[in-house]
Amino acid sequence: MKKIIRFSKFFVPAALLSSVIVILGVGGFVFNRGFNLGVDFQAGLIQEVQFVPSAFSLTYNGAGNANVILTRGGLDIVIIGLGADELTHSFPFASYPSQADLVRALRGIEGIGVSELGPAGTSTTTLIQNAIRSPLLRADIPFVLHYLPPGAAPVRIEDVRSSVLSLGSVAVQALGSPAERRFMLRMDDRELEHEGRGVPSERIINTLEHTFGEGQVVVTRSDYVGESFARNLIELAGLLILLTLLLVCAYMTFRFKLQYAVGAVVGIIYDVIVIVAFVAITRMEFNTITIAAILTILGYSTNNTIVVFDRIREYRRIFPDDPFVDVLDRSLTATLNRTIITTLTTMLAVLSLFIFTTGSMQDFALALLVGMTSGVYTTLFIASGFINHWENIKVKKEKRRMGLIPAKA
Repeated sequence: MKKIIRFSKFFVPAALLSSVIVILGVGGFVFNRGFNLGVDFQAGLIQEVQFVPSAFSLTYNGAGNANVILTRGGLDIVIIGLGADELTHSFPFASYPSQADLVRALRGIEGIGVSELGPAGTSTTTLIQNAIRSPLLRADIPFVLHYLPPGAAPVRIEDVRSSVLSLGSVAVQALGSPAERRFMLRMDDRELEHEGRGVPSERIINTLEHTFGEGQVVVTRSDYVGESFARNLIELAGLLILLTLLLVCAYMTFRFKLQYAVGAVVGIIYDVIVIVAFVAITRMEFNTITIAAILTILGYSTNNTIVVFDRIREYRRIFPDDPFVDVLDRSLTATLNRTIITTLTTMLAVLSLFIFTTGSMQDFALALLVGMTSGVYTTLFIASGFINHWENIKVKKEKRRMGLIPAKA
């Protein structure tokens, strides 16, 4: 076997360094007043908006009421009410592929007025409806449909945030790919309590249109999240991480021994503290994607630890007369190449994700990069150092019981 690396020499310095990191992490968390909570964990108005230009507008001055129903496959105009025949005019996009085709067909409905606002060649499959506007067509207020232009330049999240600064506490989160130009905005409960400033959803849209242009913003979803729901979501996230730790402890105890289980859990807790401190100190948004990153890191670190522990158990059978610390060093040396290669190849994929994405996905990749680095350190020094310390205590107790060393006074 190749030369054995004495990892055990660094167990005590690593423990001291880890203690300093934990203290700094906790201090940074407290100093920064906790997390920069994302829209998933805060009470208030939540709106998903998309920056898309107007395609065409509809009005109706005929008998009864006309309603617009937009689906992925087509557009329906449903006319019902007093003095009108109950009719449904269906326009499947397969039969009306362009805006010009659809507008021409819509003008054939009695009472419908159509004003083209976008290119005639726009694909009808890109049409988008404003979720906060009533689908009931009126004669005095046009109902506008929007479209997502192919190859449109992405909208920067920094520009969206700066445009809503005047509204007070509004959190912004990017959704989907940059080409979709979709964002989630949350207006804090405290801002909603202000009177005399108009309907909150309309305020947000008017403010965004002031920056990006009238008719360039559409709301695709609008919800209100109560304070109790947001608080329960935070509690569930903490419970999920706690259950993960308990399951890892139970599995490790079943597969190995209690000392290995506790060592693995200690290492995992250290990884959680590191990533939580990193998120708090850098003011990265703490949202459901952050929870997913933490759980991914826990799984990755646990896998590394299991590989090392399995090799320790194997070498204890092969070298039963060797001191435990030698078996530990031999096992860590034997698995070092595997740990480094696996981690580096995974980090290359994550690094590509970090470079070529933006918003929440970029934050997710950054959290994974930090967590994977911490996971390797944890496996080599924290978890292994803990089980070595446990073994030393157990050996000393056994020697005292046998009278080989004097009992404590």
